[in-house]
Amino acid sequence: MGETAEWSCDIWGIVDVGSGGSGWTYGCGLTGQRTVQSRGGAAKARPALEPLSLSIVLPCRNEEANVERVAREALKVGRRLARHLQVVIVNDGSTDRTGAIADELARAHPEVRVVHHETGRGYGGALRGGFGAATGEWVFYTDGDGQFEMGQLEGVLPLLREHDVVAGYRIKREDPSHRRLFGWAWSRVVWVVLGLRVRDIDCAFKVLPCWFVQSAPLRASGAMISAELLAHAKRQGLRLAQVGVHHRARTGGRATGGNWRVIAKAMRELVGLRRELRAGPPRSGGPLRNKEQGPGC
Repeated sequence: MGETAEWSCDIWGIVDVGSGGSGWTYGCGLTGQRTVQSRGGAAKARPALEPLSLSIVLPCRNEEANVERVAREALKVGRRLARHLQVVIVNDGSTDRTGAIADELARAHPEVRVVHHETGRGYGGALRGGFGAATGEWVFYTDGDGQFEMGQLEGVLPLLREHDVVAGYRIKREDPSHRRLFGWAWSRVVWVVLGLRVRDIDCAFKVLPCWFVQSAPLRASGAMISAELLAHAKRQGLRLAQVGVHHRARTGGRATGGNWRVIAKAMRELVGLRRELRAGPPRSGGPLRNKEQGPGC
């Protein structure tokens, strides 16, 4: 599984288990069905792992070369791990055959649900649409480009016995050098601005409770959604584990996350989130689902 790092539930101190424990931690000693207090005031228990109820969310934009392969991989792995499985494909304003392929998969497989955005809402908007459609008690999200092997999820799930959130980090990022540089710099900017000591903030390999992603006041429409998720998780006292995952090169389609427009938008949203967090407890964002998207988790 690679290196792991455990963050405590309230202080969010870090200890790097894999490199000899050079950091520090305040342990809470909480295991099993830990209860946390949601911002709405209701106590929330960590969802059960046995039997596993899981929604896999795949945001896609112009991924006709990848979406079928990735969805089938999600079905194969999810059926092995979960009793209740849902695969949510979010077609975020694609101009190719991504939506048509996703619809074909939904007709062939009852576990597949497709959310169509007629116009692109950005990476954050795509994830929020997928979260709103989720019906599983746990939500795992990864990108529709297929750069992560789904089978790694099996080794990650045991961490959820003592943690509320698992965030992956890429052991070796298989992307062009400029994207690796942007990713490294962005993670450190988030570290400074929000105090989130996360190795790889935008790594699209995260598992979170469904109740959290459907109630957190998420507003980012772009790449800042990952930092926003973890900032609100920290604020709510959720316990986080980081784990190294293997990353593979994109085999089809074109990446869009490394351009200056996306980066500038993420910076603006980051500044706005910092202001919101400093202003005090956030207003409830309410459920992210709607009647068209399904009953929720």
